[in-house]
Amino acid sequence: MSGFFARLFQRPAPAIVEARPRDARECALLHAQSFPIGWSESEMERLLLDSTVICHLARKNGGRGAALAFIMSRIVADEAEILSVAVAPKTRGRGLAGDLLRHHLARVAARGAARMFLEVGEDNAPALRLYARAGFREVGKRAGYYPRGTSASGKSGAVSALILRRELA
Repeated sequence: MSGFFARLFQRPAPAIVEARPRDARECALLHAQSFPIGWSESEMERLLLDSTVICHLARKNGGRGAALAFIMSRIVADEAEILSVAVAPKTRGRGLAGDLLRHHLARVAARGAARMFLEVGEDNAPALRLYARAGFREVGKRAGYYPRGTSASGKSGAVSALILRRELA
């Protein structure tokens, strides 16, 4: 009987849907929760209106609820670049980013991209694990690319961005 009740009250798994311009506010909120300098709602809307940009959202309750995460890329010719990935703080560590990334990569490949690039801070261990599991490999580095806070000694810091690539074909 307990299995029956568990299924009866179980919430549907998050659904992954393609983002539309009307989703700009939720994407901007997720971005602001994930990065020190968030993108505004108008910036998100401009990106979502751009025909070269593809964005997927993970939504609660089978796609009818609030946005939990997004991934956004730009596709030019046969190459794509992940512009941003953001996951709501309460949802992190549950595998949602991996599901979202796999879905997104398949859709980007279906649109003709043969390879995917991205930049990630070398100090972002969770993201580096996610991308390594997805088959991304380091192909370059931008020294001191991401600003970080002031150290205990009072010096402003920056961390290098690793450039990662994965073949999609």
